[in-house]
Formats: sequence, structure tokens, C-alpha cells
Amino acid sequence: MQSHRLPVCHIGLFDDARDFFIGPIDGLLKKYPLLEFPHQSSFYTLLVIEKGKGDVVIDNNRKQITDAQVIITKPNCITELIINSEAQGKIICFTEDFFSLRYNNNILHQFSFFNGEMPSTIPVLKDHSDYLSTLLSFMHTEFNNAHKVSINALRSYLNILLIELERIHGPLKTAQTSNPAREKIELFQKLIAKNFKTCKMPSDYAEMLNLSTNYLNKICKKTLGQTSGDLIRKQLILEAQRLLHYTNLSISEIAYELGFEHASYFITFFKKGTDLTPEKYRKKNDE
Repeated sequence: MQSHRLPVCHIGLFDDARDFFIGPIDGLLKKYPLLEFPHQSSFYTLLVIEKGKGDVVIDNNRKQITDAQVIITKPNCITELIINSEAQGKIICFTEDFFSLRYNNNILHQFSFFNGEMPSTIPVLKDHSDYLSTLLSFMHTEFNNAHKVSINALRSYLNILLIELERIHGPLKTAQTSNPAREKIELFQKLIAKNFKTCKMPSDYAEMLNLSTNYLNKICKKTLGQTSGDLIRKQLILEAQRLLHYTNLSISEIAYELGFEHASYFITFFKKGTDLTPEKYRKKNDE
């Protein structure tokens, strides 16, 4: 489904929730039909499937829903939920501010499933499913009670849930520890997501971070194996792909939307990053 502009879903969609929501998957699409169509979310989502069939499409990557799994999406992804009416489980939505307000030293990028470029799918075995089910039941009850202290309890439950998912996702991995370089990179990536249309040079972000351009590039290469310029270009390519696939904007309009002065420059940039012209990419993905 293409449109001129994609809808952006904020967490208030869910019964005017402010920063956190948990609810059953059963009847989810009937109550919130917008979720069935391509939309961009401004929050994190954990789709905990106990049983059911269907698909979740995230940035044009289709993930099949099977029993006992958790599908995780991050803010700004373009998502479609295609779930059968018999599906059971929970959907949990939360903003980064909700989590980090209390856990300033335990920020979200410490969890490995939030760090990959592709959305994470975590299979849940029987050994873990009973514990997760109990934890989710506590969370849902606390959310519905809406006591004055419920918000603090929900933050604690969410932290426990994420720790448990980390154990399932990477049982042999050690938790990532915070260090100044990693924190700078995390902030750099957030700044890219907010400013990529107007700031396309590493020096722009180095100035925002009060770093030298050389140092920013050095910590990116050491930590991620990519240059600072690579990260900026990848964000631009991703946004271009989203617009090409999910909207009917012309190539010139997309170039303008992404802050390119000339469509020809955008076409050259996109082809260098994908080996396809924007037009060929659009045709290939619309087949």
C-alpha cells in the first residue's frame, strides 16, 4: 500500500497511553486497525507470541509468526502486523524515556537485540515460556491497576523482562558495559536519526558532540567496524529505501525530502550505496 505520506503512530494510540502500554494480542488489530497497514512507530515494541500464525513486515523484511517467540522492533521502523484472529500473547510498547528515566546507567543499547540493524526474533523454549508468561501477567495486572506507584513497578518489570530476553537471545554473551566511547557512539547514532536530512558530514556531528572528527571516526571504526561517514550514509540509504517502497513520492520529491540539492546527486548517491538506481530499486521491490 503506497501513499504520499506514511502515518506515524505514537504510543497515545493505545488508549491514550503516555509512555508504556501492555495489552493482549487477541483482538489487537480489530481494536487498532492502523497497525495492520504500513506505519512508522515512535516507540519500541515487543510482540510476545504464545501461539498464532501470520507475519510481521518490518522495513520490507517479512518475519513469519510462529508459536512461542518474541519479535522486537525499534522506533522509526516501518511495520505491518498481519496476525490471525486466534493468536495469543501480549504486545508491549514503551518509549526510551520511560525506561531510561530510572535506569540511567542501564540504557537500552546494553541489550544486544536492540543493537542489530535487522529486527530481532527470539524463539522461546518451554523452559523460559512459563516464566515469561507469569512475568507478563504481573505486568498486565499492574498496568490495569494504575496505582500511583504502578509506573515504578512497570519500569522494574520491564527491566527484568529485557534481562530475561537477553539471557535467551545470547546466553553465552556477556553484558555490554558502558564506557565513554560507546556512549558517544550511541549519542552519535541518535543525532544521525534526528538530523540526517540537514547534516550529512561527520564534522557536523563531531561539533555537536564536542569531539574532533578524527576521534569520532576512530571510535566508530574501533567499536562498530564502520566509519562515521558509513553510519550517516547507511541512515540516508535506509530512509530512501523506505520512501521508495512505501510512498508514491517521485524521485525528485524524495531527493528534496532527504535534503539533497539535486535529484541527480541523490541518484548517484543511492546507486553507489545499493548498486541500483532509485527507480530500479522501486520497481524491483514493487514486483
